[in-house]
Amino acid sequence: MAHVQLDGWLKLLADRNGSDLHVKVGSPPRMRVNGELLKLSDQPTVSPSDAEEMALSVMRPELAESFGRTNEADCAYSVPGLGRFRVNVFRQRGSVGMVLRRVLTHAPSFDELGLPEVVARLASEQRGMVLVTGPTGSGKTTTLAAMIDFINRHRECHIVTIEDPVEVLHRDDLACINQREIGFDTDDFKSAMRAAMRQDPDVILVGEMRDPETVAAALSAAETGHLVLSTLHTVDAKETISRIVDFFPPYQQNQVRVALAGSLKGTICQRLVPSVDGLSRVAALEVMVTNGRIQQAIVDPASPIDITELISDGQYYGMQTFDQALAGLFEAGRIDLRGALVAASNPHDLKVLLQQKGLVSSGLR
Repeated sequence: MAHVQLDGWLKLLADRNGSDLHVKVGSPPRMRVNGELLKLSDQPTVSPSDAEEMALSVMRPELAESFGRTNEADCAYSVPGLGRFRVNVFRQRGSVGMVLRRVLTHAPSFDELGLPEVVARLASEQRGMVLVTGPTGSGKTTTLAAMIDFINRHRECHIVTIEDPVEVLHRDDLACINQREIGFDTDDFKSAMRAAMRQDPDVILVGEMRDPETVAAALSAAETGHLVLSTLHTVDAKETISRIVDFFPPYQQNQVRVALAGSLKGTICQRLVPSVDGLSRVAALEVMVTNGRIQQAIVDPASPIDITELISDGQYYGMQTFDQALAGLFEAGRIDLRGALVAASNPHDLKVLLQQKGLVSSGLR
């Protein structure tokens, strides 16, 4: 049966420590391992009927009905003894396609992820907004899960998560955690955010801020004494601030900048870099912690203050740029020079930084 075959491919994915399984009609399955997409040439080509059966096997009946109308669906799929997967089902050229992402069965610790101490400080904030950003597949969900786990182990509070879908299951420790899944427990992020404010939350996790209404609700919650954690698909702190402001029409943007300056506690922007042994990937983090000068730069877009320079000079607050993070990972022997330069925001500046630290020769080209 097709779903048995799908489970077998997911076992291969887990055995090879891959992140994503791609299922496409007319081609063997592919899996992403350490960032590389590999074809499983020894596996059979997926037929239209197999793809359709696999998709129906992972969707609830009501979601399958919705997929029939919209040709798009997101859900979670669990395989006993193997793990949990985030699934996107879609149509391309009339046939069904799927991408299944392997997600964690438990929340990792900051030490397991190698995250800097400042991330724990941001997770310890009592109110305000903390954003974890980066491209798809950069580990944002994993970092957020670690932050929720940290809060759960250190603070008696009520945590409400709004996710599409729920990826990491959290068990109550000191905190009481309610996890709501879009399409199953609630209709959308906007509705769930409105409802969350009536659920006496201390911490709200919004899986992704996708529209102005959700962003406005998150800012309002952060301003009124709640800690809000969320994600955006942005590459660094400067773009993150611009993206939030650009959600709103021009006549509201000054007001949004003031609200954001007052509520944003920090941003954690991530990129994954191959480890030095090539067997895994390491998270390089740009971390911005909001202080007075950062607030000034947020409020006044015409300010000569450059946020990246403030981050570079903000090590006292735990801030670091991507290039500073990459230099630290290279110095620790966790990544090689090529991986560091490929991931760098400015490879030339990173070379200069490494030369200043005496980590590479001045003649490096």
